[in-house]
Amino acid sequence: MKSQWECFLQNLGVWEGSFTRFSPEGTLLNDTPSRLSLEGLNNNQTVRLTLSRWGGDDVKREYSSVGGGVLFFENGSFSEGLIQLGPFSEFGAELAFVHENRRLRLVQLFDKNGQLNGLTLIREHLAGTQTAERPPLQIDDLLGEWLGEAVTIYRDLRSPDIYSTTLKIQLDDTGRLIQSTSFGERKITSTATIKGSIILFDQDPQKQVQVLLLPDGASATSPLKVQLRQPLFLEAGWLIQPNLRQRMIRSYNEKGEWVSLTLVTEERV
Repeated sequence: MKSQWECFLQNLGVWEGSFTRFSPEGTLLNDTPSRLSLEGLNNNQTVRLTLSRWGGDDVKREYSSVGGGVLFFENGSFSEGLIQLGPFSEFGAELAFVHENRRLRLVQLFDKNGQLNGLTLIREHLAGTQTAERPPLQIDDLLGEWLGEAVTIYRDLRSPDIYSTTLKIQLDDTGRLIQSTSFGERKITSTATIKGSIILFDQDPQKQVQVLLLPDGASATSPLKVQLRQPLFLEAGWLIQPNLRQRMIRSYNEKGEWVSLTLVTEERV
């Protein structure tokens, strides 16, 4: 097992890309070119971050440890965000994938009333490398049966859990989406309405969950409203190749406490 710091170091390099902001309904609001440098100093005992965005001031930070609201997987993928959902306060998190010379990061933000407020999709590649972006995600890209492996890591840094997963997505005769998923022993089936680039799981009007289909094979899954005293999760997906997808799930318990982070790597069979 790598330490959290060693996992963080998987992100070293100069990452070029853009920050693309979307409304909660998936409308593209703006797209800003970006350059992010993560430089190891003092034999990688310190990391210096420099973020340059077109039209804005540079952001500079230095790190000598990681912790708090962030957890890293061994390949460098990570999630950072609030560790506690509170009343009348803004809420949100970032979910970030690392694959070869590319990173895909998604930020989901909620306002003080708990309503989904906006999303930022950050697409990056290592400077000097070739990159071929995936097309925007479509329903057909998700249909079929996916078999995978999930790794769940915990805030208290106990040993990770590793288990197999299945995900089956199909359309019924009326065009509704049916999703059956199993994590280890648990199995959940749910249905959703499709409206353009939005998949809305609307069986329970009080707990509606939206999946937004985004550029570069990305997807954002979030409740339309986060509610106190109910468990919740935020999820991002990335279709890396036509039959290879990763999903990352940041889970909170009924007290609003962040408890775990899961990375699913799955292939369509």
